[in-house]
Amino acid sequence: MEEEVPSGSDNIVTEFNTYEEFLNSQITSLDLFYLEDEELARQLVELGYRGSGEVLKREEFEARKAAAEASRLSKRSQQKTLAHTGKDLRNPFLKALASKEEANRSGKMTTIIFIRDKNARGQEISGYIDYAHRMKTEDFEPYFAGKKRLLPRPSDLSFYNWETQTSTSNPTPNYQVIAENASGLLFKNKRDRKIINVDPKISSPGDNSTRTVITFDEEDESPKYTQVVIYDHITRRKT
Repeated sequence: MEEEVPSGSDNIVTEFNTYEEFLNSQITSLDLFYLEDEELARQLVELGYRGSGEVLKREEFEARKAAAEASRLSKRSQQKTLAHTGKDLRNPFLKALASKEEANRSGKMTTIIFIRDKNARGQEISGYIDYAHRMKTEDFEPYFAGKKRLLPRPSDLSFYNWETQTSTSNPTPNYQVIAENASGLLFKNKRDRKIINVDPKISSPGDNSTRTVITFDEEDESPKYTQVVIYDHITRRKT
């Protein structure tokens, strides 16, 4: 859990560029009249003998200043990492992925993507992809730009090659795979321990989860897949 910066201190480090400016803000004209030395007045404020505000040591001010700057840069970096930004998205699958990108990157949502299609060798493959995990390990901009085609891999949550009958399953930072189950393939969210049931015959995939089937327009020239189903799970922390 990240340490929370008190709101008062947070306002201080954003309002003042330097520690000296912070100290000067607490020096009164009466202090300068009696002390006749601005540097001495600053020292007394730092020691807590003068000033009407919060006592904050130089090291603490600089540490909080650095933390505030790091937080600002992190937010800016996160905004820049949205791979779909500026892309002309007409494919319904890519549109759906774009609408869920920010939520998956921030951890508000963990999406599982089921894809069934043919690989480069013409072999039919299918599998379940942990969207958030793949985005952390791979650049998705070529996918949104239409330069690459998103397909399941043996390293994903689940993978099956229908021609070679090769089958693999792997846990990810977000999900545990439960393969040996009477109900079929299940995925257990590691954050809230909720189960996602991908059986298409059931009415709901589970608590806080939704199932969306992607349909492709035959007249659209954008790449199509044999089958795509998206399972969105909203993660909720215990309070």
